[in-house]
Amino acid sequence: MRQSPKSILDTPALLLDLDVLEANIVHVAQLCRSHGVSWRPHFKGHKTLEIAQMQISAGAIGITCAKLGEAEILAANGIRDILIANQIVGPLKVRHLMRLLDQADVIVAVDGQDNVLELAAAARQAGRILRVVIEVNVGMNRAGVEPGDAALTLAAEIARHPSLLLVGMMGWEAQTTAIADPTEKEHAVAAAIGLLTDSAELCRKAGHDMGIVSCGGTGTLLYCVKQPGVTEVQVGGAVMNDERYRWLYNIDLPFALTILATVTSRPTPTRVILDAGRKSMSSDGGTPRPVAVPGVREVKLTAEHAQLELEAPSERPRVGDRVEFVPGYTDTTVHLHEEIIALRNDRIEAVWRVAGRGKIK
Repeated sequence: MRQSPKSILDTPALLLDLDVLEANIVHVAQLCRSHGVSWRPHFKGHKTLEIAQMQISAGAIGITCAKLGEAEILAANGIRDILIANQIVGPLKVRHLMRLLDQADVIVAVDGQDNVLELAAAARQAGRILRVVIEVNVGMNRAGVEPGDAALTLAAEIARHPSLLLVGMMGWEAQTTAIADPTEKEHAVAAAIGLLTDSAELCRKAGHDMGIVSCGGTGTLLYCVKQPGVTEVQVGGAVMNDERYRWLYNIDLPFALTILATVTSRPTPTRVILDAGRKSMSSDGGTPRPVAVPGVREVKLTAEHAQLELEAPSERPRVGDRVEFVPGYTDTTVHLHEEIIALRNDRIEAVWRVAGRGKIK
């Protein structure tokens, strides 16, 4: 299949333009570098080892992931510096975490005393030292200890345990991502991240290591890298971009990822039915957009079909024609596929397994 045209592909298929991906990776890496901030991109969006390695080759210091299972895949393939940006809780997962330390120098997030005690006991029993960061609630109101004194109290608790090594703090300013006005958004991002950096400084003055102050995602890319006191950002989705990131978050980068579909029915002159539905591309974070189909009034997705309603009658696209869609949201699209078809100049250069697919534990 190598160097074959994409026209040989069956559909639905997940396509990746390598030229665009490489340029986007360079752009994000250079943006971070220009602001003196390290880049530890999230794995959860692309879930693909080849892309993670490309990011590291471009200057990323390591990889962020959402789940222990993702970290296990990364470690098994030679990526050692991994931040699991979530709490690892319960005997089963903690045992897996201790085994993972044989392969990688993992960092995990903590936000409460009970989890600290659990991790400390397991690391002590395993004869390990586990790196941890304190997750701080900077306004998203999901996980995270409250900023300020509560974060300092948790830092003191962690410091009591020789089997744990406190290396910093992290937070996610997600509540700011959809603010439309750029000035208002920049102020909101600065205020949210300020809660994180102020908490880190409070802990630093008390003698705690705060070498890592991690935050940021694609939704705040334009602002998080500029905040004083931030040492690294977790920006991930920008390297592929999608409808959500482009139009809701104003990430003006070209789209690297598309879903290839085939027209299977034209029941009316204004209706187009294709073979890629919600099982091929999600619509929860944004509606996929058909490329090079003029005059689309509405896009609907059902389990196995996409339905386009045209503004005016048209013979095109015809049954059998191919249509590419820009994903509405890459994070909830990539994991639907077993493989990514990597293209250069519309010819197949590689087929990459979505290695993190199904790693939800």
